[in-house]
Amino acid sequence: MNKKEYVHLNQFDRDRIESLLDNNSSQKEIANILEIDPSTISREIKRNRRRKRKNNKIILGKYKATVANHKAYARRKYAKWQGKKIEDGNDLKEFIIIGLKSGWSPTEISDRMKEQKKLSYISKTAIYEWLYSIYGQKYCVYLDSRQYNSRKRKIKKTQREIIPNRVNISERPIEVSLGLISGHFEGDTIVSGKRTRSKSALAVATDIKTKYMDLEMMEDMKPSSFNQAMEKIKNGFNHIESLTLDNGQENRDYEKLGIKTYFCDPYSPYQKPRVENRNGFIRKFIKKGSDIGKYSLEYVKMIASIWNNKPLKSLGFRTPTECMVEAGLLKQKEQPNFNLIILKPEMVYTMRNIYLITNNPLKKIALQG
Repeated sequence: MNKKEYVHLNQFDRDRIESLLDNNSSQKEIANILEIDPSTISREIKRNRRRKRKNNKIILGKYKATVANHKAYARRKYAKWQGKKIEDGNDLKEFIIIGLKSGWSPTEISDRMKEQKKLSYISKTAIYEWLYSIYGQKYCVYLDSRQYNSRKRKIKKTQREIIPNRVNISERPIEVSLGLISGHFEGDTIVSGKRTRSKSALAVATDIKTKYMDLEMMEDMKPSSFNQAMEKIKNGFNHIESLTLDNGQENRDYEKLGIKTYFCDPYSPYQKPRVENRNGFIRKFIKKGSDIGKYSLEYVKMIASIWNNKPLKSLGFRTPTECMVEAGLLKQKEQPNFNLIILKPEMVYTMRNIYLITNNPLKKIALQG
């Protein structure tokens, strides 16, 4: 006998199975009569017959069609795909679609159902499952994430020690953390977008107290490239007392810089908030996802100058440059250049780009490429 395709049994099939079992028919004979695979009969009898517990032991009872049909129904209702509840309920489906189109999240829709008690409640998980199925795909566009399938959970990899002799940020003096002393810097990198396939990056360093920022270009994210960039930044100051970095692989050779260095806890960028804030400022001029290599060094330095000549409230409306000059940290005393930091009418400023018109005197530091 050829193997039959698996089919779902109904009440009529189960009545026939019960009757044939009462007549002492074998499972193979029953399968031949119903024209289904013998494994279907075996699975049906094993899963859906009555079970009793006696003396902490499970005793299998006689197969009954009504009991078997109820057990199969309950199993499909509570263990099968719950999105069927949405597809079969027109009012429920309409309520969910209207909620999605109104900007509600599946969680908010589910909670609203529970509060109103007008419709049968369905969980946010069931709504997500329905959205990620073929039935709800066209409504995924209304999700904030614009996501059309569930995300696979990432398997946590074993942590590797990639920073030798690292000193944790918890050992950094409290006066440094509070920004009471000049000369202590936070460092970070800004990378090119993955889609550009560019290895170019940007090294960022900012003084914790004065908020002074300097930027340098990096050819790639290798430790040697980061050290070269930091050496150039370092040469612009009379001294750098300490540096606070994250645990990126580009910081592996930090000891060659000869600067006392502290490292944040893993996945804790908030522990160096000043440089993270500068990164946000830089993104106004260098769009996220762009190729860093297409920007000129002059353009990058212009970004730093715009920031360093801003009068900041936290500095008593003095500029970072003025504070650095006062602290005696700059090798060449840079004076504020307000012609550079003022956005003139001929400069068209958008949220994340500056376009310099041909007649503008600053065109030589415009974006290259």
